Amino acid sequence: MNGNRYRIEYGPAALDDLDDLPARERAQILRKIERLQLGLHGDIKRLHEAEAAYRLRMGDYRILFDAESGVIIIRRIGNRKDVYD
Repeated sequence: MNGNRYRIEYGPAALDDLDDLPARERAQILRKIERLQLGLHGDIKRLHEAEAAYRLRMGDYRILFDAESGVIIIRRIGNRKDVYD
């Protein structure tokens, strides 16, 4: 989407979601989130009528986030079946 550098922040719900994930998936998701610092690249879609503006896909997991003013705020992380509830 663009080549800006971003700072990553986590919302309280996202931190709880990370705690609930198996260790292997948590590590993979954190690596994927770290790559967002270099820009909004990857399987990202803009969301409509959702809690967050964007979603990043990683297998069966989704990372919901907002991006504004050089900051990415991770809102939710979870299985695609549950994360949009």
